[in-house]
Amino acid sequence: MDVVFSVAVFALVFVTLTVALTLRREAATERESRASRLSSATEPRIDDSIIRKRALMLSASHWASGLWVVRTLEENLLQAGLYLGVVQFLLWSAIFAAGGLGAGMLVWKDPAYAALTAIGAGLLPWSYVRIRRRRRVEAFMKQLPLALDVIKSSLEAGHMLQRALQVLVGEFEAPLGTEFRIVLEQTRIGVPLAKALADLADRVPQNDFRLLVVAVKIQSEVGTSLAPIIGRLAELVRARDRLHQQVRSFSAQLRMGGFVVALLPIFVLTIFGFSEPGYTKMLFYDPAGVILLKVAIACDVSAFFIVRQLMKLKY
Repeated sequence: MDVVFSVAVFALVFVTLTVALTLRREAATERESRASRLSSATEPRIDDSIIRKRALMLSASHWASGLWVVRTLEENLLQAGLYLGVVQFLLWSAIFAAGGLGAGMLVWKDPAYAALTAIGAGLLPWSYVRIRRRRRVEAFMKQLPLALDVIKSSLEAGHMLQRALQVLVGEFEAPLGTEFRIVLEQTRIGVPLAKALADLADRVPQNDFRLLVVAVKIQSEVGTSLAPIIGRLAELVRARDRLHQQVRSFSAQLRMGGFVVALLPIFVLTIFGFSEPGYTKMLFYDPAGVILLKVAIACDVSAFFIVRQLMKLKY
């Protein structure tokens, strides 16, 4: 047990020092490159070692980008508005896992519980990205109907679509204003508007917004009137939002029931632990009781996620 604790502390210190030294080295390299560019009056020379390192990094990133997990993680980070690299995110997950392992050994004095604590701590960054992504997409979709009304009014007044998007950037806060600002910046460097909106649809994975992308693409190819289509799309988004709220209200009792049933064993065990300690003593001090407690925790957590998955209604 002492060996496992020592390994956990060593892993935590090693990962922390590695991240700190990496960030410090990158900052020093950036400062040196800026100083050399400012002090040099002639055309800067390109170091062959930098080219080789860059080629190796590109080949490694190209190989890693082919993995499904890496692609999904990159998409989730982008959709959550976190502009971090996959390597940095995985390093932070490793730091949390190592800290959870050390804390688990201090609190539980059991390698199995410490491993579960490490897994839970390592999944905290992933949970944060998922929650931030969901909230950001929901905030975008709440702003979308009013934004579509603004675009429709601008088009009916005779303005171009890009001018309507500029109005959105000036009138709306994040995340909608920020995302459309990125679209306008892409169009200024030569990216077609339909392609920039398609990239935005990848950052906001909602079918309602993809309809806007399809409408803009059809309008750019065929030349139809875009204002009536956007007006109809605004009505459709509002109708789907009302349906979503109704579904959540109808399923609220079922979701709350699953949450209560999952927490009921913990509540009962806590009550008996304070009122009748003899009833629960076997679970914590007897080897067979410890095994039963571990199995019960695993079953309760599995049942919670199963019920939560069953309560997700697709419509």
